[in-house]
Amino acid sequence: MQRTNMAAHCRNTTFSWGTGLFRSLLIRCKSRRPTQARTGPGQHRWLSSGSPPQPGTWSSELARLAPRDLYRLSVTDPDQFWGSAAVDRLHWVKPFHRVRDCELGSGRISWFPGGKLNVSVNCLDVHVEKYPDRVALIWERDEPGTELKVTYRELLEMTCRLANTLKSHGIQKGDRVAIYMPVSPLAVAAMLACARIGAVHTVVFAGFSSEALAGRIQDAQCKAVLTCNQGVRGGRLIDLKSTVDDAVKSCPTVQHVFVSQRTEKPAVMGQLDVPLEEVMSSQSSVCPPEPLDSEDLLFLLYTSGSTGKPKGIVHTQAGYLLYTSLTHQYVFDHRDGDVFGCVADVGWITGHSYVVYGPLCNGATTVLFESTPVYPNPGRYWEMVQRLGITQFYGAPTALRLLLKYEESWVKKYDRSSLRTLGSETGGICIAPHPAEKGDQILPAMAMRPFFGIQPVLVGEKGEVLCGNSVSGALCISQPWPGMARSIYGDHQRFIEAYFKPYPGYYFTGDGAFRSEEGYYQITGRMDDVINVSGHRLGTAEIEDALDEHPAVPETAVVGIPHDIKGEVPFAFVVLKWELDDDCQAILQQLRGLVATKIAKYAVPEHFLVVKRLPKTRSGKIMRRILRKIAMETTADLGDVSTLDDPSVVMEIIEAHKQYRMQRKQEEKKKK
Repeated sequence: MQRTNMAAHCRNTTFSWGTGLFRSLLIRCKSRRPTQARTGPGQHRWLSSGSPPQPGTWSSELARLAPRDLYRLSVTDPDQFWGSAAVDRLHWVKPFHRVRDCELGSGRISWFPGGKLNVSVNCLDVHVEKYPDRVALIWERDEPGTELKVTYRELLEMTCRLANTLKSHGIQKGDRVAIYMPVSPLAVAAMLACARIGAVHTVVFAGFSSEALAGRIQDAQCKAVLTCNQGVRGGRLIDLKSTVDDAVKSCPTVQHVFVSQRTEKPAVMGQLDVPLEEVMSSQSSVCPPEPLDSEDLLFLLYTSGSTGKPKGIVHTQAGYLLYTSLTHQYVFDHRDGDVFGCVADVGWITGHSYVVYGPLCNGATTVLFESTPVYPNPGRYWEMVQRLGITQFYGAPTALRLLLKYEESWVKKYDRSSLRTLGSETGGICIAPHPAEKGDQILPAMAMRPFFGIQPVLVGEKGEVLCGNSVSGALCISQPWPGMARSIYGDHQRFIEAYFKPYPGYYFTGDGAFRSEEGYYQITGRMDDVINVSGHRLGTAEIEDALDEHPAVPETAVVGIPHDIKGEVPFAFVVLKWELDDDCQAILQQLRGLVATKIAKYAVPEHFLVVKRLPKTRSGKIMRRILRKIAMETTADLGDVSTLDDPSVVMEIIEAHKQYRMQRKQEEKKKK
């Protein structure tokens, strides 16, 4: 990654999508007829059955029910609930003949069999028919104040041009297409273009190494890759094309690499390469949508690779779209006129669900955030909220913990009065404070209430279902829901073993949870992060929760390392607020007391290492396997660290650990 002086550089040279070919595409869009569904041959049939339902509404008797009654119906009569929701909220070209065909024990999950629809039509055409000039996307580019707005009509025509580009290069229904692009309208159009023609997209975060990208392309057997010459993030230029060039050398299935110009630096073009904007500009702005079965693949999304081989999670068409639409409306209280600000990257499931598919299905205005929480300063989020009038802000816990290191003045100096909802969750939301009745209790940092159709079950160590409240156990879900993953691409048995075998008859989330006296759910952490200290089973998340209660500690990570006598002991990596570094020893002593009081003396970490930051993927996942290897002094084989947000953090921590070991040896000598 190349760092530049962006203050003088950005507005002139790094935003050619806003001033060059990308802008020219938008100008062409504006000159076209406003209603896509009426101009394309073969497209009128999508709207011929009458006006589509108002996004975010119910046209049936369910509209009169309160959230509590809707939840009760969703668990007592899921076929009526989800069937009505699918008819009311989605536009079908062929009706489904059954609501669901599911059996959790075998991992068989099928929703709305027999039905046909097109996701891009539900996200674009139905809105262009009614309000073509409504803003669909606000592209919050890296440099504050340079945002670009894209209407639903413009996004539809951009999507169709891109879809026709793919078709003209041999991409067909069922083909897999890798998208390795920064957060941008073109990345969204690429996803929707694949959905329009029935291709299966796999978005790879534009920051992963060539090795990580190649592994995903190979597993999915992608036929094409869409990328950019460079990305721009946090004042840095990131070369993307060269990474793709290295990756595709070992990917024989790739026939074309479509290259967009994000900055003005010319990309070195090879035999496989296609100049994307140039080809798109000559394509038709009308592309008939492909009717797709409810359970046809929509996308694959690979894990970030923090453990083992990345696995391609499979999501399909109708059920996923319905669930993201419903959760977006009810969890975030979405209303017409809102500006929805989810700051996740489109390369993660949160970005798929709550930047792209959920908001666009509901006809919302959604923000695409290209930058970082601290660029150009720690007030970036809140300056953006003020400038764009954001009504819902949805950020990653890791970003919020990062901001805890800075003064509150960075928040308070900006007008946040437009905000109605603050959220910090992930993926396809299953448990959340909303929807709730007016006046119902909302507890910050607690997941609380199951969403429609979600029936949580807590399971004990012996496999027994835990009844009543004030209990903790493995968090499982007893009934299928439309938005759940369908498989692991190419390895359904692995899918069954990971999610259905641990607790037969239930879907295992991988998390532990506590059900409070009031019946609310609190997530306690990953179940696989458990260590055994002198025979005591101890979740590292429990120790982290205790440490994080200290006001000087924005975040921690605890791992287990071998011990000759105790079997394992906790090793705590601790981040302190920057202004409190001088009080380090006093704070560490307080942390020992805090863990002893909150949990037990045996839970107090044997080692504390103060670090400036933790190694995380761009999705915010802490790479504990790296921390464990550092703690165990086995850093010769750290594996691929390029998937980290900033790989240089690893050497920082290794150096801090080296200093810590030297200090420990000196203390031991003094004792002797």
